[in-house]
Amino acid sequence: MKLSVIITTYNSEEWLRKVFIGYSIQTDSDFEIVVADDGSTFKTKELIDSFSSKFKNPIVHVWHEDDGFQKPSILNKAILASQSDYLLFTDGDCIPRKDFVATHLKHKEEGYFLSGGYFKLPMSISEKITEQDILTQNCFSISWLKKQGLAFNFKLTKLTHNKWLATFMNWITPTKRSWNGHNSSGFKKDILAVNGFNEAMKYGGLDRELGERMFNNGMLSKQIRYSAICLHLDHKRSYATQESIAKNKAIRSFNKKNKITWIPDGIYKKASP
Repeated sequence: MKLSVIITTYNSEEWLRKVFIGYSIQTDSDFEIVVADDGSTFKTKELIDSFSSKFKNPIVHVWHEDDGFQKPSILNKAILASQSDYLLFTDGDCIPRKDFVATHLKHKEEGYFLSGGYFKLPMSISEKITEQDILTQNCFSISWLKKQGLAFNFKLTKLTHNKWLATFMNWITPTKRSWNGHNSSGFKKDILAVNGFNEAMKYGGLDRELGERMFNNGMLSKQIRYSAICLHLDHKRSYATQESIAKNKAIRSFNKKNKITWIPDGIYKKASP
C-alpha cells in the first residue's frame, strides 16, 4: 500500500460515516484506513464493519478502553498497527475531498512532512451534508455552501479547484508549516525516530509538539493547506481544559528551548533510543 490513513475518533459515528464516504471515492485508492479509536462504544465498530467492503484494503480498528482523553496513546498504537511506510493523519470529523490522498502522495518527499489545513463548517451546514453531497462533491463547492447559508469570507479560497492558485496561496500564506492532527503526513520512520506522540500530554497542541520534535531532529516541512482539502465538521470539545492546555504549553516550551527530539513517554517507554 502506498499510504496509511490514520483517523482519530471517539463516539462520533454520524461524522465518521461522512468521513468514510469521502475516503470511499478517493482518486487514488491504494491506501489502508487505520481508525485510532479512543474508547468508543460498539457503535463505532458496527459502522466500521458496515464500510469494510467499500475499500480496496481493509479498515483496521485500533481500540482501547475509555479512560478519558488518551489521544496520544491510541495514535501510537495506530502507528504500530499501520502497514505502510507513509502515514497520513486526520480526524473523524474531517471529510476529505476526492483528491486528498493523491495530493499527499504527490507532495511527499524524503526529509519533509506535509502540513495541511481544513475549512471549518458551522454546525448547521455540518448536519445538512448528505451522502449524496459527498459523492457528488457538492459540499466542496463554494456556490453550494453559500446556498446553505455560509457567509462569504476570504477563507473560502481554501476550496479553490485551481491548482495554480492553490500553489500560490501555499507559498504566500503566513500560517506556519506545523504538524496538524487533522491534516498532516510523513514517513513512519521519521515519526518513530522521535518516539511518536507524547503520552504525557492531553488536549491542546499535542500534534504540533510532535512536529516540533521532528524539526529539532532535522526535519523540514511543506505547506499544502490550499491543496489538500478537507471539511471540518463542527462539534463540542468537552475534553478541553485550561489545565491541560497550560501543561502542554509548558512541555512544548521546554522541548523547543532544549531541542528535545526523543521523549520517554512515547511509543517506546524508554529514556533514549
